[in-house]
Amino acid sequence: MLYWIGRAIFRVLFWFFGRWTIKGRENVPDTGGVILAPNHVSHADPPAVGSAIRRPTWFLAKEELFKTPILGWLIRRTRAYPVRRGKADRKALERTLELLRQGEVVTIFPEGERSRDGTLGEPELGFAYVALKAKAPVVPVAVLGTDGVLRPGSSRLRFGRILIRFGEPMTFPALYDKRPRKAAVRAVGEAVMARIAELQAEEREIMQAVVDG
Repeated sequence: MLYWIGRAIFRVLFWFFGRWTIKGRENVPDTGGVILAPNHVSHADPPAVGSAIRRPTWFLAKEELFKTPILGWLIRRTRAYPVRRGKADRKALERTLELLRQGEVVTIFPEGERSRDGTLGEPELGFAYVALKAKAPVVPVAVLGTDGVLRPGSSRLRFGRILIRFGEPMTFPALYDKRPRKAAVRAVGEAVMARIAELQAEEREIMQAVVDG
């Protein structure tokens, strides 16, 4: 219940402050396990991505957030669960695989942390390992403008423009194996990040064309 209440509130906030545009929402499969893989530039990204789709989604969040009493209580009740950054977290891995096997949507930020300057970082390969292990489709997501609406270090929303574009699902049947190998995991991570970059570039080109008239 709290998830859906929060989703409704965020949809209003992003419409009002971000005049948000959502593209490609139909690319998120209606059923079955799916990984959403967005770029990450703002604390607003998780609610923005989650509010933009019809299905509920789970989120991986750094474990430090769960140690804050009020915030930890809140995010646990809005489909977030902890992961230890910078090291293998078997518990988080197993939970993610189980959610995908149960047909759930899981949002994983491939970069692992927010970009400080808006540029795409190198992918952490845990999400790619999960995609291969679960044989789940990966939907690349380009997020633009959330860092203007909620700036780093700020808790105040500002007016701006938010665009979220969902790309077509990516699958890697030639690489599916019982034990995903390092080269295959790296190939998937790089392919997904390349597609996110393409989606961002396409949308920026459209925005610039509108500005130029």
